[in-house]
Amino acid sequence: MRAVLTVIGKDKVGIIAGVSQELAKLNINIVDVTQTILQEYFTMMMMLELQPKADFEMIRNHLNGLGEQLGVKISIQNEEIFDAMHKL
Repeated sequence: MRAVLTVIGKDKVGIIAGVSQELAKLNINIVDVTQTILQEYFTMMMMLELQPKADFEMIRNHLNGLGEQLGVKISIQNEEIFDAMHKL
């Protein structure tokens, strides 16, 4: 299963490291990543590969907690849902 992860918040040291380390702990592969700084705001989007029977709600809860620790907003969506929401 693939998923799209977004991270947005005030830029500071450790955001990429924190997110990538948590994904590794959850056995989630980063397939692609893009990130930028818009003035003082950090933005990142990742395409992820999850295990077929991954517990999506558990993953979402872990990432929400991590977002609170890092002071950023982390969102994750199933790729199919993300695609359906963004079709023109």
